[in-house]
Amino acid sequence: MHSLESQRSYFAQYINAKQNMQLTKIYYDEGISGTQIRNRIGFQQMIEDALQGRFNLILTKEVSRFARNTVDTLAYTRKLKEAGVGIIFTIDHIDTRDQDGELRLTIMASLAQEESRKTSERVKWGQKRRMEQGVVFGRDMLGYTVKNGILSIQEEEALIVKSIFHKYTNEGKGAFAIARELHEEGIFPKRMEEWSGTVILRILHNEKYVGDLCQKKTFTPDYLTHKKKYNRGQEEKIYIKNHHEGIIARELWNRTQEELARRSSLYRSKERHSNRYWCSGKIRCGECGSRFISRTRKLQSGTYRAWWCFQKSRHGGAKILEGQQIGCSNRSINERALFSCMKYCNDLLCDQKDKERIREEILENVRKVRYTSELLIDMDKITQKIGVIEAKKRKAFDMMLDDKLSKDDLYRQIQWYDKEITHLQELISQSRQKQELYRIDQEKTDLLEKALDEILSFGDGDQNEMLYREILQEIVVYREEERGCNRLVVWLKSLPFGIQLRIHSTGNGANFRTEILETEFVDRNSK
Repeated sequence: MHSLESQRSYFAQYINAKQNMQLTKIYYDEGISGTQIRNRIGFQQMIEDALQGRFNLILTKEVSRFARNTVDTLAYTRKLKEAGVGIIFTIDHIDTRDQDGELRLTIMASLAQEESRKTSERVKWGQKRRMEQGVVFGRDMLGYTVKNGILSIQEEEALIVKSIFHKYTNEGKGAFAIARELHEEGIFPKRMEEWSGTVILRILHNEKYVGDLCQKKTFTPDYLTHKKKYNRGQEEKIYIKNHHEGIIARELWNRTQEELARRSSLYRSKERHSNRYWCSGKIRCGECGSRFISRTRKLQSGTYRAWWCFQKSRHGGAKILEGQQIGCSNRSINERALFSCMKYCNDLLCDQKDKERIREEILENVRKVRYTSELLIDMDKITQKIGVIEAKKRKAFDMMLDDKLSKDDLYRQIQWYDKEITHLQELISQSRQKQELYRIDQEKTDLLEKALDEILSFGDGDQNEMLYREILQEIVVYREEERGCNRLVVWLKSLPFGIQLRIHSTGNGANFRTEILETEFVDRNSK
């Protein structure tokens, strides 16, 4: 604050001493990094007023006070210059209205940005050393307060933490159930409006509650943006065991972490299983409404996979137990019969002419986006051009040494040459990429047509499982005991009707056959 007041007084006196200057306003930002423009309210207001014509000159102490990001410095300087507003950097002796103002500004802005980088590295280094000494960086949390880098237990909040661990590990309750109970008990979390499963899990994973300390869970990859990211191995974390007094006993903490891992593994296993097959979760029992599940057996004739109603698989046939109906009498269905039904539906909806039309349309669109040799450039000519520019650069240095070219002119000329070389090198890189893509396209054309033919053939077998998964919405399986067959209603995505099939399957292994007995279309609103 003392420095800010001194600067304001300095500029007021500086301007009043000039006969051709009149003070309009002093703009400032307190304690905000010059690398970030978006958080500098005073800076943004100054730019807005300048563009609206409130003044035509800005005074600032040095480049680093204006902005420490080279890109921002040049962008705003040019924007202001176009609006007729100049900038004078008093200590750096730079006036953007001068002919060489931008060149000098570029150099000073680059130095200011580099200084910010060095400062950031020094700060990060200092913080890491303090973390290694056990100083806590962070804010208060449920159960603890942080003051002067030291964690202190809050007894009332510690009871809530103990209750959460006890409910989860000893009582076997889930995170959402615990959150609901705390809300019903009128207990509120810190800094949040209400409990949630995510908040509970974050507490259960927090090592501070057992007395350990893990820091650098987040890091700042870019000193210019100051945006934090989760540290997933990019930087070394600092872990100190038995750092402070814990709220949870080590034995309970270990059991909790084991239980978290067990439930997480179980959830992932269920998630993988639910999406394991092309029709997982898409076959429903028409008798009881349950989902069908897969059962696989290995026979001498090969692997046999059938789909069963969950109720029948768990409880057997339909029956009444303690006044409630359990089980189901629906039939199982062989997966190969499902493949046959899907192929039949496709053949019913799409004839050979339609498939040929689709094939040609797809191939035509592919041909439009393929790379052609016309897109390639002559890399030898570009390489020669780079050599010519390099020779010109050497000649420019010789002219400067012979006093035929000033240092400032050399700097500008070298900048232009480097820009041209970079552009040409990018052209070569892009051309090499295009050549590789062109080669790959040539090699894969035949493979693409072959794959397209296989997809449109829609044959029986596992090769079409991905396609089945995409187009199938649901299959409803009914039992028709009198006729000794299955009745299926196949619902495909985007169709306003379903296809009802009565099928009869015989044999097994290589002799397995499915016969389509009857077919009809059914409306979505029908039973």
